[in-house]
Amino acid sequence: MGFPIGYTELFLPKLLIHTLSFLGFIRKFISWFFRFLGLGDFLESDIVWPDRPTHVPEFHSVSAILIREILPVVKFQDLVSTDGETPDSCAVCLYEFEGNEEIRRLTNCRHIFHRNCLDRWMDHDQKTCPLCRTPFIPDDMQEAFNERLWAASGIPDVYDQ
Repeated sequence: MGFPIGYTELFLPKLLIHTLSFLGFIRKFISWFFRFLGLGDFLESDIVWPDRPTHVPEFHSVSAILIREILPVVKFQDLVSTDGETPDSCAVCLYEFEGNEEIRRLTNCRHIFHRNCLDRWMDHDQKTCPLCRTPFIPDDMQEAFNERLWAASGIPDVYDQ
Protein backbone atom coordinates (compact mmCIF):
# COMPACT_ATOMS: atom_id res chain seq x y z
CA MET A 1 0.00 0.00 0.00
CA GLY A 2 2.37 2.74 1.13
CA PHE A 3 1.92 6.07 2.83
CA PRO A 4 -0.56 8.56 1.37
CA ILE A 5 1.16 11.65 0.02
CA GLY A 6 -0.87 14.70 -0.79
CA TYR A 7 -0.29 16.61 -3.99
CA THR A 8 0.44 19.84 -2.09
CA GLU A 9 3.34 18.22 -0.19
CA LEU A 10 5.12 17.64 -3.49
CA PHE A 11 3.99 20.80 -5.23
CA LEU A 12 4.69 23.48 -2.56
CA PRO A 13 8.42 22.78 -2.05
CA LYS A 14 8.99 22.89 -5.82
CA LEU A 15 6.97 26.10 -6.07
CA LEU A 16 9.01 27.65 -3.25
CA ILE A 17 12.31 26.69 -4.89
CA HIS A 18 11.21 28.07 -8.27
CA THR A 19 9.97 31.29 -6.67
CA LEU A 20 13.24 31.84 -4.82
CA SER A 21 15.22 31.11 -7.98
CA PHE A 22 13.11 33.60 -9.93
CA LEU A 23 13.58 36.29 -7.25
CA GLY A 24 17.34 35.70 -7.33
CA PHE A 25 17.31 36.11 -11.09
CA ILE A 26 15.33 39.38 -10.80
CA ARG A 27 17.81 40.67 -8.19
CA LYS A 28 20.79 39.92 -10.44
CA PHE A 29 19.06 41.50 -13.42
CA ILE A 30 18.29 44.72 -11.49
CA SER A 31 21.85 44.84 -10.20
CA TRP A 32 23.22 44.39 -13.73
CA PHE A 33 20.79 47.02 -15.09
CA PHE A 34 21.91 49.65 -12.56
CA ARG A 35 25.56 48.90 -13.26
CA PHE A 36 24.83 49.23 -16.99
CA LEU A 37 23.33 52.67 -16.36
CA GLY A 38 26.32 53.62 -14.20
CA LEU A 39 24.34 53.73 -10.97
CA GLY A 40 25.98 50.69 -9.39
CA ASP A 41 28.37 52.80 -7.31
CA PHE A 42 25.47 54.91 -6.12
CA LEU A 43 23.59 51.88 -4.80
CA GLU A 44 26.62 50.39 -3.06
CA SER A 45 27.76 53.65 -1.48
CA ASP A 46 24.48 54.09 0.43
CA ILE A 47 25.04 50.95 2.47
CA VAL A 48 27.35 51.43 5.41
CA TRP A 49 28.15 48.21 7.24
CA PRO A 50 29.28 48.58 10.84
CA ASP A 51 32.59 47.02 11.74
CA ARG A 52 32.38 43.93 13.90
CA PRO A 53 33.66 44.75 17.38
CA THR A 54 37.03 43.19 18.08
CA HIS A 55 36.34 42.80 21.78
CA VAL A 56 32.93 42.00 23.19
CA PRO A 57 32.66 43.12 26.80
CA GLU A 58 32.13 40.26 29.17
CA PHE A 59 29.08 40.13 31.38
CA HIS A 60 29.72 39.20 34.97
CA SER A 61 26.78 38.77 37.29
CA VAL A 62 27.11 40.10 40.81
CA SER A 63 26.82 36.60 42.24
CA ALA A 64 29.65 35.35 39.98
CA ILE A 65 31.90 38.18 41.16
CA LEU A 66 31.16 37.41 44.81
CA ILE A 67 31.74 33.68 44.30
CA ARG A 68 35.10 34.45 42.65
CA GLU A 69 36.09 36.37 45.77
CA ILE A 70 35.27 33.37 47.95
CA LEU A 71 36.92 30.62 45.87
CA PRO A 72 40.70 30.70 46.18
CA VAL A 73 43.07 30.68 43.20
CA VAL A 74 46.28 28.65 43.58
CA LYS A 75 49.01 27.44 41.27
CA PHE A 76 48.68 23.79 40.31
CA GLN A 77 52.24 23.05 41.43
CA ASP A 78 51.39 24.32 44.94
CA LEU A 79 48.29 22.15 45.03
CA VAL A 80 50.18 19.01 44.01
CA SER A 81 52.81 19.46 46.70
CA THR A 82 50.18 19.62 49.47
CA ASP A 83 47.78 16.96 48.17
CA GLY A 84 48.91 13.73 46.58
CA GLU A 85 45.52 12.83 45.05
CA THR A 86 44.86 15.61 42.53
CA PRO A 87 43.28 14.87 39.13
CA ASP A 88 45.41 15.10 36.01
CA SER A 89 42.97 17.11 33.89
CA CYS A 90 40.23 19.72 34.13
CA ALA A 91 36.74 18.21 33.86
CA VAL A 92 35.50 21.26 31.90
CA CYS A 93 38.08 21.60 29.10
CA LEU A 94 39.67 18.13 29.47
CA TYR A 95 43.20 19.60 29.19
CA GLU A 96 45.83 18.38 31.61
CA PHE A 97 46.91 20.66 34.42
CA GLU A 98 50.40 22.13 34.23
CA GLY A 99 52.58 23.39 37.05
CA ASN A 100 52.13 27.15 36.75
CA GLU A 101 48.43 27.24 35.78
CA GLU A 102 45.91 28.98 38.02
CA ILE A 103 43.49 26.55 39.61
CA ARG A 104 40.29 27.08 41.59
CA ARG A 105 39.52 24.48 44.23
CA LEU A 106 35.90 24.30 45.33
CA THR A 107 35.44 24.47 49.07
CA ASN A 108 32.52 22.03 49.37
CA CYS A 109 33.42 19.14 47.08
CA ARG A 110 37.19 19.80 46.71
CA HIS A 111 37.09 19.41 42.89
CA ILE A 112 39.63 21.49 41.00
CA PHE A 113 39.34 23.27 37.64
CA HIS A 114 41.30 25.78 35.58
CA ARG A 115 40.46 29.25 36.85
CA ASN A 116 39.29 30.39 33.39
CA CYS A 117 37.11 27.31 32.89
CA LEU A 118 35.33 27.76 36.20
CA ASP A 119 34.98 31.52 35.70
CA ARG A 120 33.29 30.98 32.33
CA TRP A 121 30.99 28.44 34.01
CA MET A 122 30.06 31.05 36.63
CA ASP A 123 29.47 33.69 33.93
CA HIS A 124 26.54 31.56 32.76
CA ASP A 125 25.00 32.12 36.20
CA GLN A 126 25.93 28.65 37.39
CA LYS A 127 26.39 28.32 41.14
CA THR A 128 27.21 24.62 41.40
CA CYS A 129 30.20 22.41 40.64
CA PRO A 130 30.22 21.41 36.95
CA LEU A 131 31.17 17.88 37.94
CA CYS A 132 28.97 16.94 40.90
CA ARG A 133 26.52 19.88 41.16
CA THR A 134 27.46 20.66 44.77
CA PRO A 135 26.80 24.36 45.54
CA PHE A 136 29.87 26.62 45.40
CA ILE A 137 28.94 28.36 48.63
CA PRO A 138 29.19 26.21 51.79
CA ASP A 139 26.06 26.12 53.94
CA ASP A 140 27.76 27.97 56.80
CA MET A 141 28.63 30.87 54.44
CA GLN A 142 25.30 31.01 52.57
CA GLU A 143 23.62 33.62 54.79
CA ALA A 144 26.63 35.97 54.66
CA PHE A 145 26.83 35.47 50.89
CA ASN A 146 23.13 36.33 50.48
CA GLU A 147 23.60 39.51 52.56
CA ARG A 148 26.57 40.60 50.45
CA LEU A 149 24.64 39.79 47.26
CA TRP A 150 21.67 41.84 48.45
CA ALA A 151 23.93 44.77 49.42
CA ALA A 152 25.75 44.62 46.06
CA SER A 153 22.48 44.63 44.12
CA GLY A 154 21.84 48.23 45.19
CA ILE A 155 18.20 47.59 46.09
CA PRO A 156 17.33 49.20 49.44
CA ASP A 157 16.14 46.82 52.09
CA VAL A 158 12.53 47.59 53.03
CA TYR A 159 12.95 46.20 56.55
CA ASP A 160 15.93 48.45 57.41
CA GLN A 161 13.89 51.66 57.14
